[in-house]
Amino acid sequence: MDINSLFSLEGRVALVTGGSRGIGKMIVEGLLAAGAERVYICARKKEQVDATTAELGDKVIGLVADLSQMDGIQALADEIGAREDKLDILVNNAGAAWGEPFTKFSEAGWHRTMDLNVKTPFFLTQKLHGLLKAAGTAERPAKVLMIASIDGMKTNPWPTYPYQASKAGLIHLTRRMAAELVNDNIIVNGIGPGAFPSEMNKAARDNQDMVERGIPSKRVGDTMDMAGGAIYLLSRAGDYVVGTTLAIDGGVVNANVGAGNFVDPSGE
Repeated sequence: MDINSLFSLEGRVALVTGGSRGIGKMIVEGLLAAGAERVYICARKKEQVDATTAELGDKVIGLVADLSQMDGIQALADEIGAREDKLDILVNNAGAAWGEPFTKFSEAGWHRTMDLNVKTPFFLTQKLHGLLKAAGTAERPAKVLMIASIDGMKTNPWPTYPYQASKAGLIHLTRRMAAELVNDNIIVNGIGPGAFPSEMNKAARDNQDMVERGIPSKRVGDTMDMAGGAIYLLSRAGDYVVGTTLAIDGGVVNANVGAGNFVDPSGE
């Protein structure tokens, strides 16, 4: 057994939505370190895309895309199809969070969160199905990775109702899509991040000491933690893992007995 080839992504072409910052960028860095040939990233803001591509080098190709609407989803799929005849890896990372009091929660916040977090991953995968199928073989399947959240595995005390519901829905959608796409040599799995410093999780970024009190491992996650989990699921090492959402959270979901002193690590 060659441990290097077990976790290698050499020669793979990948797309990471929301890949210009936060967890998406951490995954992109992991893909590059594991030998990916090309990694497409997309985000709504051109300046963020340009800054990340300039930082990470020529193997990263930046695209501007708004995935909140079907025409944006189709446009991104068309752009990838114009550039590539197959796609080895799709990481559905783009998403949104929204919090408001229960009695005042807006329909706009509900729709934006549910659409980006559940609808967009489904339909982008659908639109890219042909390219993923072209890449996948029994010996080297294509991979789809859904980025959920531990807030889809447990409740938190914050009024982020559609966020929590959408991430729970995405975890179940991952199972259902895995059952379908495994027949096309496309393996679908997910990651449920806990506290990682990002623009979406400002608490983990700006108030680490407070957040760490609610984490059994006593620290927030970093790039190595997220990249390691993604590389495992996307490489040969994860080929026999199908439909699973892996919590990468320092033990919050499965090893937390300190509920009485709970400090929500998601920062929502």
